[in-house]
Amino acid sequence: MTKNIIQHNYSISKEDRNKKNQHQSLVVWFTGLSGSGKSTMANRLEKRLFREGISTYSLDGDNIRSGLNKGLGFSREDRHENNRRIAEVAKLFVDAGIVTVAAFISPLEEDREQAKDIIGKENFVEVFVNTPLEVCEERDVKGFYEKARKGEIKNFTGISSPYEPPENPDFEIKTVEESAEEAIERLYQFLQQKLKL
Repeated sequence: MTKNIIQHNYSISKEDRNKKNQHQSLVVWFTGLSGSGKSTMANRLEKRLFREGISTYSLDGDNIRSGLNKGLGFSREDRHENNRRIAEVAKLFVDAGIVTVAAFISPLEEDREQAKDIIGKENFVEVFVNTPLEVCEERDVKGFYEKARKGEIKNFTGISSPYEPPENPDFEIKTVEESAEEAIERLYQFLQQKLKL
């Protein structure tokens, strides 16, 4: 089937869009356990970037699973496909000249590496939201950890399914050591060089 697909090249390039937007486009990929603060941090970063005139869009795990990835479960194969689709969508946003803020547990190193390969390592900033499991369980705003401990939720990351922390993330946020405001300001400053044309 794929031999009958011929990619069409359009006249306006990613570089053209970046020049118009006056900044580079890239993906800021937040990874961490459920309840670590990924979505909170991603939301704060997007607001900070938007305030500075940066073209942004956020992709979030629960939102994607209620639409594009509806029907995918949490088996190893489904998680892999979930991350692959997210990476392909994020790649399109990068090509559109947008800074994409992605918040996904993305528990396995091989899946995050695949995302980097799809998006392009030069366009990918991995942010590890490093929050201890016990702190995530204390927060447990969605009640997932309690259900997972009771066996009511299968394949739950950190309980019955593994989480492989990034060994060399581009940026790390230790939520027990600094406030969200401090972390996002540090991250914003870190991204400045990457955003410059």
